[in-house]
Amino acid sequence: MRSLSFISSIQRLVSLQISKPYPMRKSKRCKDTISFLLSSHNSAQSLGPYCPISLSLALSQPEKMASIALKTFTGLRQSPEKGPQLVIQKPTKAHFRKAHQIVASKTSPKLSGRNLRVAVIGGGPAGGSAAETLAKGGVETFLIERKLDNCKPCGGAIPLCMVGEFDLPLDIIDRKVTKMKMISPSNVAVDIGRTLKPHEYIGMVRREILDAYLRDRAADNGTKVINGLFLKMDMPKDRNAPYVLHFTEYNGTKGGVGEKRTLEVDAVIGADGANSKVAKSIIAGDYDYAIAFQERIRIPDDKMAYYENLAEMYVGDDVSPDFYGWVFPKCDHVAVGTGTVTHKGDIKKFQLATRNRAKDKILGGQIIRVEAHPIPEHPRPRRLSGRVALVGDAAGYVTKCSGEGIYFAAKSGRMCAEAIVEGSENGKRMVEESDLRKYLEKWDKTYWPTYKVLDVLQKVFYRSNPAREAFVEMCADEYVQKMTFDSYLYKTVVPGNPLEDLKLAVNTIGSLVRANALRREMEKLSS
Repeated sequence: MRSLSFISSIQRLVSLQISKPYPMRKSKRCKDTISFLLSSHNSAQSLGPYCPISLSLALSQPEKMASIALKTFTGLRQSPEKGPQLVIQKPTKAHFRKAHQIVASKTSPKLSGRNLRVAVIGGGPAGGSAAETLAKGGVETFLIERKLDNCKPCGGAIPLCMVGEFDLPLDIIDRKVTKMKMISPSNVAVDIGRTLKPHEYIGMVRREILDAYLRDRAADNGTKVINGLFLKMDMPKDRNAPYVLHFTEYNGTKGGVGEKRTLEVDAVIGADGANSKVAKSIIAGDYDYAIAFQERIRIPDDKMAYYENLAEMYVGDDVSPDFYGWVFPKCDHVAVGTGTVTHKGDIKKFQLATRNRAKDKILGGQIIRVEAHPIPEHPRPRRLSGRVALVGDAAGYVTKCSGEGIYFAAKSGRMCAEAIVEGSENGKRMVEESDLRKYLEKWDKTYWPTYKVLDVLQKVFYRSNPAREAFVEMCADEYVQKMTFDSYLYKTVVPGNPLEDLKLAVNTIGSLVRANALRREMEKLSS
């Protein structure tokens, strides 16, 4: 029997919601917000607190979830009928198949005198993984990244399986976290990590190190890495015509001004983050976003020893009304941050509260860097158009509740590139939209239920302080810890124990009942 432990219970309660797609909502431009947040600081970089633990149980999906009909948002539209209809005829299954047929790549032309040319826009985990896979697969690959020496920082947690799956060297991992503390609104701390085996850990990395390593490896396999700023893209004039990319290249010959250039390619992978210009080029639609704010703080050695293999998460209305605060260890400092969707203007107040909750443990620390960036809250309505596909944050692949995104960025980049390599027969044929669609179909089948369930769980447990107290209480359960860590570390379906599942469901209901009773008492006291 496959089990999702607590998630199984919640999923049955919300089965109607899981089949609904994410809404296509209009969101405001967030650059002005971030500029305002960082106006009093000297450094403004990108951030995403990609943390593992908070309800990543959703990765442990029961077999039943694989059969759920899930809608994808690839932007494929049914073409209108052409010409006058002289005969009205009841459509048959054959008519339906013909109307919706997509040309297979095997019918696409072979390329003469060259290999398929693909541009990857963005050099983070998604872009670096995509470029390496393309280059290894015989595709002529270009990677355009503006900040080669100063890439997006974030919480930096990666699962153990990513180290092996992406062949990451251990020297790029700053810390091996084997303990976590989940701290409730009333400062009740629960120790998490008792079920980890001796060789298991959560890796903590700095994005400037990880990203550079993945880009360098892509270059070693034949990718041409361009230090440039992507500006816009001209669409093909016919079926097999190239995309024309416009960008500014910074090669040192013209100082900081750069030189305007163009590049013709057969396909494009947009890995350029939450503010993706590639997404805008294909009218991919807007999404809700969170603002995350983080400070890197260098603390005294005796304080740093406390965080040697420990990470902390704080929940409560004071640190965020809909997310959490964190303290993650790095090589010689800690990253302290928080995030919110609903109260972006109060993010500095929440950050101060997070520092205050951890003040005794970071006392005497010096802020060495301040970072902020939008984090997508759900996948974009459209992630594919023609021979252009989105991956990573550009596609919206960040999980709710936990904010995890590094693994999913690298995985989506690799999956998209694999689909292109396969469809082009190792760069020998032109690709079609159908080739890139295989990547989306595989991605949605594998991960879409995870995103939906975490969405529901965030609404259940982040809605009030009493609900957060119930969540922290649940985290003390050893079975919850085992299912959570096993699911997070290996990104696989975890076999569960039916009896333990039943006990957990009962305990969960009890925790929620106590949380609601506490909420009512608090409301009485405040009225």
